[in-house]
Amino acid sequence: MMPGMPRGLLIIDIQRDYFPGGAHPLVEPEAAAANAGRLLEAFRDSGEPIVHVQHVWDAPEATFMRPGTDGVEIHPDVAPEGDETVLRKAAPNSFVGTALERELRGHGVEEIVVAGMMSSMCVDATVRAAVDLGFEVTVAHDACAAPDLEFAGETIGGKTVHGAFMAALGDGYATLVATDALA
Repeated sequence: MMPGMPRGLLIIDIQRDYFPGGAHPLVEPEAAAANAGRLLEAFRDSGEPIVHVQHVWDAPEATFMRPGTDGVEIHPDVAPEGDETVLRKAAPNSFVGTALERELRGHGVEEIVVAGMMSSMCVDATVRAAVDLGFEVTVAHDACAAPDLEFAGETIGGKTVHGAFMAALGDGYATLVATDALA
């Protein structure tokens, strides 16, 4: 994170299906959403650009984030207000098939601060793509969450999945910081 660099907040897929009772609950999504909400308030207070991304899985095989369901809705902790930009996407990478790059560049954003879900999928894909597009990226690591995953017949716990993906992103892609350092 370079001082004075124009930045914007990107909140990726913090949606109801990722919470208890949803179709695809993650590990500790409430804490991540609360931290993302603090970031959102800080960016609102500073007047810096904010972009919300909402995943919509509109396919017969969709098991979560289905159109018209409660689960596809953005979680109340980070609900958009006023004229904040909301982009819908269908791919893990938030830049694919959306106006995200145009939106960020239109605001003069050079550094993207990222919060979101899932660490192991859409956050990872979007952060890597942002760097490839020339953006500086800071990830609020405690404002992201991951699911338990299966590999080689073993369950890998969501905290471990999250930690592994954050470690990989921090190794050359993004600056990783806690919400307290940003909000």
